[in-house]
Amino acid sequence: MPHHTDTPARRPNLVVFVADQLRADHLGFGGNPVVHTPHLDALAARSARFDRAYVTCPVCMPNRASIVTGRMPSAHGTRHNGIPLHRDVQTFPRLLTDAGWRTAAVGKLHFQNMGWGWEDHQLADFEAAGFRGAGWLERTGDRDWYAYEDLHRHLAERVTLPEGYYGFDSVDLVVGHSDFASGHYAHWLADRGVDPRSARGRANSPSTYEGWEQVYASALPEELYPTRFVTEHATTRLKEFAAARAQGDDAPFLLFVSYPDPHHPFTPPRRWFERYAAADMPLPRTFDHAAGGAMPHFAAMAERRGAPDRDSTVTWAIAEDQLRHAMAAEFGMISLLDESVGDVLATLDGLGLADETAVAFTSDHGDMFGDHGLMLKQFTHYEGCVRVPLTLALPGSDALRGERPGLVSSLDLAATALDLAGLPRHHGMQGQSLLPVVHDPGLRLREQLLIEEDEPFGLEGLPGPLRMRSLLTESARLTVYDTVAGGELYDLSCDPDETVNLHDGKAPALRAELTERLAHALVAANDSGRVPSATG
Repeated sequence: MPHHTDTPARRPNLVVFVADQLRADHLGFGGNPVVHTPHLDALAARSARFDRAYVTCPVCMPNRASIVTGRMPSAHGTRHNGIPLHRDVQTFPRLLTDAGWRTAAVGKLHFQNMGWGWEDHQLADFEAAGFRGAGWLERTGDRDWYAYEDLHRHLAERVTLPEGYYGFDSVDLVVGHSDFASGHYAHWLADRGVDPRSARGRANSPSTYEGWEQVYASALPEELYPTRFVTEHATTRLKEFAAARAQGDDAPFLLFVSYPDPHHPFTPPRRWFERYAAADMPLPRTFDHAAGGAMPHFAAMAERRGAPDRDSTVTWAIAEDQLRHAMAAEFGMISLLDESVGDVLATLDGLGLADETAVAFTSDHGDMFGDHGLMLKQFTHYEGCVRVPLTLALPGSDALRGERPGLVSSLDLAATALDLAGLPRHHGMQGQSLLPVVHDPGLRLREQLLIEEDEPFGLEGLPGPLRMRSLLTESARLTVYDTVAGGELYDLSCDPDETVNLHDGKAPALRAELTERLAHALVAANDSGRVPSATG
């Protein structure tokens, strides 16, 4: 049955591109002189570009949930990886679907656990904190419902997602990262005669870097790599939307296109693995500035430089040669992603839909990638981890293009989508629409923003379970931890690289001001999504 909108004026369609673990400055339009991203640069050139866009949490699941709910992790409940997003949570795709929009998601969602499991040292922290068996999932009969993104389940069977999965009409799912991806992608491979279990991984690689097991060329041919799966299915969905339009379905559409790259392991197909030379990779300005002066856990990392964390998933101190090879492989992944985004945009244009479609591009979080000699994410709120690319192209005049310098958040995407649709924000949403800033470049949405991070385990020098909170203004950052004394305070107006920690008595007035502002931000972040059902 055709969808029909009830809005009197036609609203633009919306395509949202989400990359995985992509820093804001690992793109041409983000100022990187080496990586080749012509399609994304062209998109940014016709967009409002938010150069100070930040995550709610520099970890996949919490911030992805914030993107679709417009709420902080402490409010929507997915406070860290391993906590599935509640099945009945309100999302902007659900609200658009309810309003008559056609909605589709392609690629990585990561609203549920992917089935990796925890390491033994992490489980020990869980046990010590009394975590195991204490969660809401253990007390419900819905455990099977929260296994739709388990990569092992997808390898064992063809999994059909429930109708309206987190609000989407349809989902073509990728689970996991790089050439270890599963989900519907695994069945797509199998239909092409490829066993994903025998075609992936370092053991099958035609070219490896011996310095870190997370860097190698995928054995998969380029046309079968997960990036191409996402692109193929995204273009198919666009063609379906165009065909429905030709048959009289006048409903606008949302297409959520989420690439699992350039998240580690850094395993592009061989052509892209060899696209950049490690020797040509630039070192960050702060690579030789040891972060150990800031907090004990950074000092502990620096003492083990060149030795990744046991599970190679959280922040560690990387050596120069390791960084250069990882960056070369990551740049190859980014250039492949760029080409693929270009293919989707070309399809949008070829179908005659570009002039009536808004296009957003962002990432779920960043990566240290050598800043202060560190790599990956978690347990740090340095700029490389918490700042992400964010662009929004609207059909209209050239006045809607260009830099928007104020602070914005991943929270704001949901409110922006609803504003584009002419729908009100639902109660409990904590983000704001970006549209006023698109139309008025001098406008500021906020003077500060909050970044949350909860971790159920810890590191050497930073006991777990952990809660850390950061208050970010246009000129400063304050970070506090609940399991260790001290904290971080940077005056970004004179120290944009965050090299001088002022927390311990060096800037008492600034610390006092940001501490008070952080207290107000924490109060404002409290969940207000549940409304009273009676007066008493």
